[in-house]
Amino acid sequence: MSDTIFAPATAPGRAAVAVVRLSGPRSADVVARLCGGLPAPRLASLRRLRRPGDGETIDQALVLWFPGPASYTGEDCAEFHVHGGQAVVEAVVETLAALGLRLAEPGEFTRLAFQNGKLDLAQAEAVADLVDAESEAQRRQALSQLDGALSDRYAAWRASLIESLALLEAGVDFPDEELPEDLAARARPGLAALIAELDAALSDAARGERVRDGFRVALMGAPNAGKSSLLNALAGRDAAIVTAQPGTTRDVIETPLVLEGYKVLLADTAGVRRAEDVIEAEGVRRARAWAESAALRLWVVDGAAGDGHWREAAGLLRAGDICVINKADLPASGDGEAARKHAAAVGATMASVSLTTGLGLDELTGRLRRTVVAALSGADFPAATRERHRGRLVEARDHLGRAVEMLDAEVELAAEDVRLAARSLGRIAGRVDAEDVLDRVFSSFCIGK
Repeated sequence: MSDTIFAPATAPGRAAVAVVRLSGPRSADVVARLCGGLPAPRLASLRRLRRPGDGETIDQALVLWFPGPASYTGEDCAEFHVHGGQAVVEAVVETLAALGLRLAEPGEFTRLAFQNGKLDLAQAEAVADLVDAESEAQRRQALSQLDGALSDRYAAWRASLIESLALLEAGVDFPDEELPEDLAARARPGLAALIAELDAALSDAARGERVRDGFRVALMGAPNAGKSSLLNALAGRDAAIVTAQPGTTRDVIETPLVLEGYKVLLADTAGVRRAEDVIEAEGVRRARAWAESAALRLWVVDGAAGDGHWREAAGLLRAGDICVINKADLPASGDGEAARKHAAAVGATMASVSLTTGLGLDELTGRLRRTVVAALSGADFPAATRERHRGRLVEARDHLGRAVEMLDAEVELAAEDVRLAARSLGRIAGRVDAEDVLDRVFSSFCIGK
């Protein structure tokens, strides 16, 4: 018999209501002992919770009873909605533990739902994403994934692969039967079409991950160019220290924003220059690494300076980035014009601002919003929302590429690669997967989920 588990499902601290949930074969007995009987299924009932033995009242609570398999985990489940004081919750937890129930591990409720066929692995990941959602776009994406948008897409691809595999295996397993001689050729169009779909999905894979993790924007440039001031202006608060002393920012300062419903992670980085000490050198290294991995770089240049320090960060600029010429309220220098020419040469766009007067800041913010929307919005649900999904798509694409190459010469080997491609797609939804992969997925959940 499996364990009966329990856990608080709401965050600790003072609150109006706290929820403690339990799941497992002893749930009915425990609810009956605490409440004096089982409530009607799936109807909230006001009950007095009493300690077994001395009958002391713990709290007056709303009790919900979910007999399996029509429950979240597929097992008998219950929820106690008690008053949110810490003492009340602790009393409920201590009573359940005294009755021999086990405190749930992180993600164990959702793992039971997966193991009992209530959710597939992609949907289980969506539960975690919904809990962590900070923006409207994250909420929409996670909810669509929970509703099966991702799983349905992979299931359709897998079904297409199985059809192609049936054609290939028929030619291999029944060579003496009166079957068409062009079975392998008949499989080729379907495999080629699926390869094209996987290529399109992989090219779009970064969009789903960026919606989930945040669109990364790096502020880079020479010391005292105005990066920290720009971060504070975009964030609308003093997130970074601003001084006249060069090299004030030594580490990466990450500030989350929500723009047009999308999470954006804005990073102020150390000024890129030849470092004068070990600490600054590490800051410059981190600045370069963050800028290289960011989805967008805002290259801040002091348009009134003439020291040529803008060149130190120029090599990090990419096509589509934004060159921000700061101090537009002051007379322009040669540095500003030289930086403009370099930005134009690499395909970056231009913006002029004064972080002292606010000149051009609204226009830059609007451009940043449009860039984020253009990068993350799309008519179709993304085919990958995690690195794990992208990795399996790459595996499937590689197997199919080899299968098509071997169709005419080695049908048996082509069939095996098609089979492996279907297996890779199946792993995303958890139809075929190793225990250690499941451990990694569910360890990221909070306790009570």
